Order: sequence, then structure tokens, then C-alpha cells
Amino acid sequence: MAVATRIDPKTLFTPQEWASLSNRSTWKGLALIAHAWAVILAAAAVAVIWPLTIPLAVMIIGGRQLGLAIMMHDAAHGALHKNLKVNDWAGEWLTGGGLHRYRPYHLTHHKFVQQAEDPDLVLSAPFPITPLSLRRKIVRDLTGQTWFKQRFGLVRSQLAARKPGEALWPILRGEIVRKRRLLIGAGLTLALTAPFGLWWAWFVLWLLPQATWLQMITRLRNIGEHACVAKDERDPFRCARTTYAGPIARAFIAPYWVNYHCEHHIFMHLPCYSLPKAHRLLLSKGLGPQMEIRGSYMEVLRLAASKGQTPSLAAA
Repeated sequence: MAVATRIDPKTLFTPQEWASLSNRSTWKGLALIAHAWAVILAAAAVAVIWPLTIPLAVMIIGGRQLGLAIMMHDAAHGALHKNLKVNDWAGEWLTGGGLHRYRPYHLTHHKFVQQAEDPDLVLSAPFPITPLSLRRKIVRDLTGQTWFKQRFGLVRSQLAARKPGEALWPILRGEIVRKRRLLIGAGLTLALTAPFGLWWAWFVLWLLPQATWLQMITRLRNIGEHACVAKDERDPFRCARTTYAGPIARAFIAPYWVNYHCEHHIFMHLPCYSLPKAHRLLLSKGLGPQMEIRGSYMEVLRLAASKGQTPSLAAA
């Protein structure tokens, strides 16, 4: 059982540099959560006024839904707020939730990254795949098939395994309990919007982005982070990837500096807003060639879908 190698930041940074990186703000994380919700509400409002913008709103809202998940991820590392009680409360109740289930799972990923014990290894191990296989995965994401399988796979298997005469209600009750947050959110939103004739808003401007665009960009994020990284790679500079993202990618695919994943694995307790500075400092110290860095998400996708391709095409 190989534990991922850790680096003492004091060997790379001066005390002043590390203090500026590792400081946890009392307001920045909360401001990023507020920003995500503000963008979601603004995009939804524009879509209600001008329905032609609904496809764009779906992409924008899905991107900020990922942003909220990133804030919850920061909370899992205790990096969202300096006060850990505020950190955990905000991470659970101001984002998409699920912090307390996610934290032990995710910290296991960090402990055993790219090793056999890594619970996320299943996400990166299949790569590279063929371009056709990648297209099929993206189609499943954008048509809601991935979301449905993830959200309702358990209850479907329970219903399929139900024996003749076995009570149905306990299975349904368990599913309602698991989905209570989604159901409460839907109920409250419908109660607020239906009197104005906007009963459709929750379905189109929350559920649809969550079931489609969010699924695809979550896959792209996973591919960018670890796909085609060598299994059993223990070098902290090589076990995760940083992917450069321009303004469009940051708006629709990689919000809140989630693309700086190499730095995140080297220093997993840094707040997300400190990762770009950590990246710049590492480059200034000549460590760039040691790091797993790619120039764009398109470059990573070509690498991930390079199975069966000639080397020249895979590198193009």
C-alpha cells in the first residue's frame, strides 16, 4: 500500500512566500460561493426574459454548479474558511452539499493518488481511449444518461433485486431520503416561481444544466486532472496535471482555478485562489519541466482519445 509522496513546502518556498499562499481568508471562499450563485441567478433571469438565451444559460449555470462543487471540495480540505466550523457549514449548506460523505472519500484519493487504493483510479485508468469512445461518453453526458445512471442507479438495482412480496415502500422511502435535498430545492423553487407562470424554470434552468452540461464538464475536468498519468506514479509533480485555461474555458469548463490540479496535489490544503500564485512561484524556481502541464483542454482531449491514433496525430 504505497502512500503518495509529500513535499515539505519549506523546501520550495521562503517562509514569507508560504505564508502568503497558505493563508485562509475569512471572506474569499464565501465571496466565491456568492459569485457562483449570483452568476446562476443572473443567467436564469436573462433566460426567463429572453428564452433564446436558454442554451447559453444552461452552459453558464452548469459551469457554476461545478463551481459550487469546487467550493465544497475546498471545504473538504478545510480551505474554504479560516474557522473550521464555518468552513464545514458553508461547504455543506451553501454549495451543492454532500461534504461529510465526500471528505473521507476524497482524502483517500489524495493519500493514494494513482495507486491501486485510489478510489478515483477508475476514472483515469481507462485512458487513452479511441475518439469514438470519447464521443460516445460525451453524448451520454449531454443527453442526461450519465446523470440518470449516477442518480438512480442504486434504486434501480434495488428494485430489480426486490423479491416477490417484498415491500416497495422501504426502497422508495430510502430513495426519497437520499434525494431530499433535491426535492426540497425543487419544491421551494416551484412554490416561488409557479405563481408567476415560471413553473418550468427549475426544470430548465437548474435540473437540465445539472443533468447535461455539468456531467460533461465534470468528465472533462477528470480527464484533465489524471487521464494518461502513469498508474503508480508517486512523483507529486507528475501524479496530477495542470491544464492552462483561457477566459472561455474558465467561464464554461474550469471555474475557480480548478485547472491547477498539479499544484493542488502537491499542496492539497491551499485554497483554490492561491493555486495560480503557487504555479507562478514554482515556475519562477525552475520547476516547470518537472511538472505535468498541458497547454489546453483540447490538447488533453487529444491525448486522452489517442488510442489507435498515429503518434503524430495524438501529439497534434
